[in-house]
Amino acid sequence: MPERIIESFNVRYLSVLDEKGDADESLMPSLSDEDIKRIYELLILSRTFDHHALSLQREGRMGTYASILGQEASQIGSAYALEKSDWIFPSFREMGVYIAMGYPIDMLLQYWSGDERGMKTPDDLNIFSLSVPVGTQIPHAVGAAMAAKYKGDKIAVACYFGDGGTSKGDFHEGFNMAGVVKLPVVFICQNNQWAISVSRDKQTASKTLAQKAFAYGFEGVQVDGNDIFAVYKAAKEAVEKARSGGGPTFIECFTYRMSDHTTADDATRYRTKEDVETWAQKDPILRLRLFMERKGLWTEQYEKEVEENAKAVVDEAVKNEEAIERPDPKDMFRYTYETLMPRQIREMREL
Repeated sequence: MPERIIESFNVRYLSVLDEKGDADESLMPSLSDEDIKRIYELLILSRTFDHHALSLQREGRMGTYASILGQEASQIGSAYALEKSDWIFPSFREMGVYIAMGYPIDMLLQYWSGDERGMKTPDDLNIFSLSVPVGTQIPHAVGAAMAAKYKGDKIAVACYFGDGGTSKGDFHEGFNMAGVVKLPVVFICQNNQWAISVSRDKQTASKTLAQKAFAYGFEGVQVDGNDIFAVYKAAKEAVEKARSGGGPTFIECFTYRMSDHTTADDATRYRTKEDVETWAQKDPILRLRLFMERKGLWTEQYEKEVEENAKAVVDEAVKNEEAIERPDPKDMFRYTYETLMPRQIREMREL
């Protein structure tokens, strides 16, 4: 479906690559063949990580995990438009973003295994710790964008959240400030249709989520979130606008959460098998593979090498993570309170 105007709501909708792998060349972003192959490899690596993480959780080797299955294009496509100097404020479902930016995979596994040291961001990356509370990272991102503007830093701040986050007060407060001060922030919503078990239409009456940006004085764009080229194109434009002083942009990635909300959820209780099967036909990796095959960028041998490499990378990360010495339970007291109360001292001694 080509770029068009949703007349009633003045929201731009962008789609470049359809489900058959055909692209609208007039809308194609500037990406080299090597860029496209790199993006594909990141998609495979992210899905491989996701599969391993789910398996580890089911085996009792990892804690509760939030799958990214089906949302890889929304994450890789937007992250590929960012630089390491940009600041990123993720929610809890952005493993693809972390991987695309080069975050150590063993540290991601470490975090999901219950070890907070996995969120100690390497010095060469500007990624805040993931936010489990819904929407609380939005004001943080706005604050960072305000600091960047005051300092004159030519960077962009990217803030990720889900459709449920758009119904939180933090969303509206953050958007209001970003619009008023014209801050260099790109808000990226992965509208996967479900806020845990609450469907999109049960939490907001807005025709689109993207249109909410207009109430705060800046542009909202809806993109096909399973179309890697559309996501990258929208993100690249928004990031460049932010860096050049053009202010904020809100990108709604229209996608679908193929897995449960987390491994503690059972999505079969609130959605139909038919709905999931329909979205399975829109798989972001499949459509890019079809595109690359037509362009002579994909072969079965290439696919085999990419998958084997991804598996080797994740297997090595699992090995490294499981070899890490576990933290001392007393650390939760040592590094949380400046001064321990009598009860906490007693509890610490009992560990």
